[in-house]
Amino acid sequence: MHADIVDLRQFYHSRLGRFAEHSVAMALSSIWANLPGERLMGLGYAAPYLDRFGPGAERTFAFMPAGQGAVNWPVGGPSATALVFDEELPLPDAALDRVLMVHSLEFAENPRETLKELWRVLAPGGRLVIVAPNRRGVWARFEHTPFGAGRPYSRGQLIRLLRESNFTPGAFAEALLFPPSERAVILRMRSVLERIGRRMWPVFSGVIIVEAQKRLYQGLPVAARASRRVFVPVLSPQTSRAAHRRTRPIS
Repeated sequence: MHADIVDLRQFYHSRLGRFAEHSVAMALSSIWANLPGERLMGLGYAAPYLDRFGPGAERTFAFMPAGQGAVNWPVGGPSATALVFDEELPLPDAALDRVLMVHSLEFAENPRETLKELWRVLAPGGRLVIVAPNRRGVWARFEHTPFGAGRPYSRGQLIRLLRESNFTPGAFAEALLFPPSERAVILRMRSVLERIGRRMWPVFSGVIIVEAQKRLYQGLPVAARASRRVFVPVLSPQTSRAAHRRTRPIS
């Protein structure tokens, strides 16, 4: 079950959420410095992090899962978001250079199908970065943040999943090495705890960040997959059963 878009927005507007965003963004910057002239897509709720990479990219947009909900992004400009099914993205083959998954993989109904779909829409040599809750981390054990929901992963599980989906794992990074506490004393010490944690207990980080590259030298099995989902707008008029019986032709 996906996290709700309202809960995600509220978290990132909170003090703890802003500090968590900064920690994850710093770890992302160690993997992706800049994206000059590249096409970048965020999947899940990646909007807080896309702002840091958008200025240098050729095109940046956010796909948000139907089970989560969507909001307009960026603020103050034309919307670059769309509501999608993560296993059936509305993009042609090889349309993207980079994909950033945040609050996405841990909620995917079928993670392998989602990653195979991302493989399809990535250009040759395209790169994927996944931000996933760490199975061993403290953040995955508390439900008052989005990192405590969904399916957490270990580093080994992410490597196996990526390889099975025809990606080659590369660089790793850790973030959220301070406790998920809203106490003022903990938040004041977060920078110190983050620095010490990177040296002393990186295995217990709140999230694992991994970059992977699209692998081309191994074929994917071709199998037809019928769509299992149909969009029904929430505000669309629905015919009642009584009206349906009145309009049904008499045989």
